[in-house]
Amino acid sequence: MSTNEELLEDLLAGKHRALARVISKIEDRAPGYRELVSALYAHTGEADVIGITGSPGAGKSTLVDKLAETYRDRGETVGIIAIDPSSPFTGGAVLGDRIRMASTVGDMDV
Repeated sequence: MSTNEELLEDLLAGKHRALARVISKIEDRAPGYRELVSALYAHTGEADVIGITGSPGAGKSTLVDKLAETYRDRGETVGIIAIDPSSPFTGGAVLGDRIRMASTVGDMDV
């Protein structure tokens, strides 16, 4: 099992599996998750955080896709957390939106 320090080091090195482990640890509130969040904050405190809401079909996915493309054109990495708390099918997760964000599909820094 990875220590918080190892997870953080791997995450900052761009290892995608580390990202998955970090998210799971925080979501599960596993032992040490608060310390991990604190350690992460020192590296993310300057990140832009943008929230987008709207009715179905309003163009949220298209807007997010274009924003991600703009950030990538500037050489920045992008994280997108798409949720739909009203979805009776997924209970909150939205996986289909990634398909509609065509300009960044295959970009491992999104």
